[in-house]
Amino acid sequence: MLSMHRAVLLALALSAAVAAPVFAQTAEPAKGRTMQQILDASQPSDWRTLDPKNTIYLELARGRVVIELAPQFAPAHVANIRALAHNGYWNGLSINRSQDNYVVQWGDANGEDPAKRKPFGKGVKAKLPAEFSRKSAGLAMTVLPDPDGWATQAGFAAGFPAARDSEQGNSWLAHCYGTVGAGRDLAADSSNGTELYVVIGQSPRHLDLNITTVGRVIKGMELLSTLPRGTGNLGFYETAAERTPIQAIRLAADVPKAERANLEVLRTDKPLFAALVESRRNRQDDFYKRPAGHINICNVPLPVRDQVAESKAAKKK
Repeated sequence: MLSMHRAVLLALALSAAVAAPVFAQTAEPAKGRTMQQILDASQPSDWRTLDPKNTIYLELARGRVVIELAPQFAPAHVANIRALAHNGYWNGLSINRSQDNYVVQWGDANGEDPAKRKPFGKGVKAKLPAEFSRKSAGLAMTVLPDPDGWATQAGFAAGFPAARDSEQGNSWLAHCYGTVGAGRDLAADSSNGTELYVVIGQSPRHLDLNITTVGRVIKGMELLSTLPRGTGNLGFYETAAERTPIQAIRLAADVPKAERANLEVLRTDKPLFAALVESRRNRQDDFYKRPAGHINICNVPLPVRDQVAESKAAKKK
């Protein structure tokens, strides 16, 4: 279990979160199309496949959670996570926390006990620098047309919801539903990627720029968001029996191709995605009587599809 020192940090942190195109300038009018109609009109070039070197599989008895890592934002943490997964570090460990409307967290329940904690294995660094943000230079971002309450601009970079400070020239991943971050102690540089969490509730954007974010869940969120809530402080489980065992966390590159998830993610740097965003900003479905004319970055859907299923469907047409 976490020390009281670490629990205090989490209580504080988790309770208070290149010139880019702008959607308003690039998006064509949605013309009343629904999101599904827009996706049905997509071309293969509108989609990208997941990089096996930047994808990990969290294997639970209930199924698989697919997580895409973001080395563009946290290269040192992602390198550690790759090494930890390659070493089988998380195999046999557990999900130790489920806090309602907040996060699910996993790692070594004995991580605070030097005599009992699991060794990290080869190639893993015990200490990493804080990677709360990165320089915006060299990072293309498609910016939303609406203001963001947590940053001067918000949009999508490298397929991830992100924000940036245009004056300071820094960018970071936004804490949206499904965002994966690295738990830490009070010191900014006290995370090493061994203890990870995923946001399962309303986007805690106050955590932005306070914790290193390492990626997002692509598929399988329901396997985490529906876990029983912990009754201990900050949603930690109070007994070992309450914890969910982790069968394995594997790097997709280490998994035989026949066992990999054949997923494609909609690209966020294409006109089709801009049209999708506009269709969600101004819903023109029959149900909606008053379009909002505004969208929050964490409410923009990021579609994912099964490449094999799509191929089979196309052949039937």
